[in-house]
Amino acid sequence: MKVLLVEDDAETASYITAGLRGHGLSVEHAGDGQLGLARALAGEHAVIILDRLLPGCDGLSLLKALRARGLKTPVLYLTAMDGLDDRVEGLEAGGDDYLVKPFFLVELLARLKALARRAAAAPVQTRLCAADIELDLLERRVRRQGREIALLPQEFKLLEYLLRNAGSVVTRSMLLEHVWDIHFDPQTSVVESHMSRLRAKLSGASTTEYIRTIRGSGYLFVVRSATSQ
Repeated sequence: MKVLLVEDDAETASYITAGLRGHGLSVEHAGDGQLGLARALAGEHAVIILDRLLPGCDGLSLLKALRARGLKTPVLYLTAMDGLDDRVEGLEAGGDDYLVKPFFLVELLARLKALARRAAAAPVQTRLCAADIELDLLERRVRRQGREIALLPQEFKLLEYLLRNAGSVVTRSMLLEHVWDIHFDPQTSVVESHMSRLRAKLSGASTTEYIRTIRGSGYLFVVRSATSQ
């Protein structure tokens, strides 16, 4: 398994590189954000380990640039930024996992393997459709009746999960876990605020209902859209 490590601290990078190579992984190292961006785009890596605080280009900007270019390689943040807002911000930018320094190498290794398994097991499906909404996973575009809808990365991820479960109720806990990779209730309105913005963007000027709130249960993407009279 080939891993890209984007870490500016030489001592930390050396420790991680030696540890992962000792477990049979191939590690490519970049010491700053610009080099990390170039190597991520040029190489085929199973997983990327990314620090948040980097010279040249910070980790958050780097990841946004990668996702904007369509790179779907799983990314694990490895950073000292441990606040809840930091985690949510990082995951919303397109991150897949978040590990805070100081850390144990054995946990880092386990998380990397889990991300690689998840990516390898993902079904090869490039387009999701329900009602008159079409989501293209390769182009990272969303269209309603052929007209493109501009979504932010986390809105795109939210819609993708809803479409994969179209016609079934998904709970708030399911969304936190699968869209934000948060395995506890942070007691914030992150789900509700994103859901509200996504609804508005999907409906546009029409009264078509795509996402229905099921009181006491969660949310349902309506397979056949219904327009209010």
